Amino acid sequence: MSARNRELFALIPASLLLTAGFTALFIQQSTDLSNVSLTYGAAFLGLCLCGHLVIRFTLPYADPYMFPLVAVLACFGLVVIYRIDEDLAREQAQWFVVGLLLFAATIIFLRDFRVLERYRYTIAAGGLLLLLLPRLPGIGAQVNGAYLGVDVGPVAFQPAEFAKIAIVIFLAAYLRDTRQVLIQGSRRFLGVTIPPLKHFGPLLVIWGGAMFMLVFIRDLGSSLMFFGGFLAVLYVATNRLSFVTVGLGLFALGAWFFGSTVGHVQDRIDTWRDPFDRALYEKPGGSYQIAQSLFAQADGGLFGTGFGQATITQASGSAILPAPQTDLIYAVITNELGLAGATGLLLVYALLAERGFKTAMLARDSFSKLLAAGLTAVFALQVFVIVGGVTKVIPLTGVTLPFVSYGGSSIMANFILLALLLLVSNEARKPARAR
Repeated sequence: MSARNRELFALIPASLLLTAGFTALFIQQSTDLSNVSLTYGAAFLGLCLCGHLVIRFTLPYADPYMFPLVAVLACFGLVVIYRIDEDLAREQAQWFVVGLLLFAATIIFLRDFRVLERYRYTIAAGGLLLLLLPRLPGIGAQVNGAYLGVDVGPVAFQPAEFAKIAIVIFLAAYLRDTRQVLIQGSRRFLGVTIPPLKHFGPLLVIWGGAMFMLVFIRDLGSSLMFFGGFLAVLYVATNRLSFVTVGLGLFALGAWFFGSTVGHVQDRIDTWRDPFDRALYEKPGGSYQIAQSLFAQADGGLFGTGFGQATITQASGSAILPAPQTDLIYAVITNELGLAGATGLLLVYALLAERGFKTAMLARDSFSKLLAAGLTAVFALQVFVIVGGVTKVIPLTGVTLPFVSYGGSSIMANFILLALLLLVSNEARKPARAR
C-alpha cells in the first residue's frame, strides 16, 4: 500500500473516534439518540480528506502518519471542549478550518522551503517583534499577570505561538552556515568547550533578546519552550554536549535570579512547591488552579469517570476547575478518561514527535535537518511544559496543549509547523529519480 493510501485509511479511525466521543456525550446528556454525532464525524472526515488531497497532489512522498496523528489530537480537543462549552467547541471547529486553510496555503505557496534561509534575519526580527507586541500600549492584553495576547479591534491572538516558528527557522538557517566554525574554532577551558564568540555572539544576541522579551512579557512557559528548542537545535548542529550543559547552567542561573527578584516568577514557584498551603490556596491568583487540577486527576483513577462526568463548575456557576478549556484541559481528560486515556493521548504526542525526529534523520541537507529537529523539539517541549505544569512536575505556565486546547492562535501556528515538517519530509523521502 502506498504512503498516501496509508494516510487516507488512517484518517478513518480518527473520524470514528470523534463520532464515538460525541455519541458518548449525547447519551450522557440525554436519553434521546440522534444521528448528529454521525454528521459531526462525517464533516470532520470531509475536512481531513481535503487536507489529505492537498498532501496527495503536492507532497506525494511526505510522511503518511503525521497528518492522521494530528487528526486524532484534534478529535480529543473538539470532543472535550464541546463537553465543557458547546459555543467554544463551535469556535474551535472554525479555527480548525482556518488552520487547515493555512496548512494548505503553506504547502502550496512554500514548495521550496529552503528560500527561508535567505531571510533568516528578517524572520528573526519579525519573531522578536511578535514577542514585543503584547507589551505595546493599546493593543497588549494581560492575563493572570502575563502579557500574552494582542487585541486589535475584532482580532485577538497570541504572538508567541507564531514567534516560536520564526526563531526556529532563524536558528536552523544560521547554524547551517556556522556549525563547522563553532566546532573547529572552539577552545577547551576547564574541560568545557567554548565556541568562538564572533560566530556564537549573534546567536546569543538574538536568543538573549528573545529571553528578555519573554521575561518582559512574563510568558514563562514560552521561555522554557524557546530555550529548550534552542539547545536542541544547537546540539543537533554541533554534536557537542558541553554546549547544552553550559546552556542548561545559564538557564538555571537565570531561573534562580528571576525567581528571586521577579514577583510573578516567585509566585509561580511558591504555588508549585506547596499548592495545598492554605494561604496560597485562598490567595487570588494563588495555588487554587493547580490544586484543583491535582484533585481532578486523582478523582479520575485508572479508567476515568466517563465523558461528561467531571465536575467543572458548581451549581452557582462558579468554577471548580479554572480554565478547563485551555490550561487544565489535560486535567479534564485525565478525570474523565483516567490514567489510561491520558496515557493514550501522550502516546499520540510521542508518536508525532518520533515521526518529526525521524524526518530530521532522513533529511539530506543541514538546513532541513536542523529545521525538522527544531520544530519537533519545540512542539514536544510545549507538550511537556503544559502537561508537566498540570501534573506538578514543573511550575504551571500558560502555554496550550497543541491541537487539543482551545485557542485559534495555537491551532493555526501548529498547522503551519506541521506543514513545514511535511515539506521537509517530502524532500527527505523523495527517491533519487524524482529529485
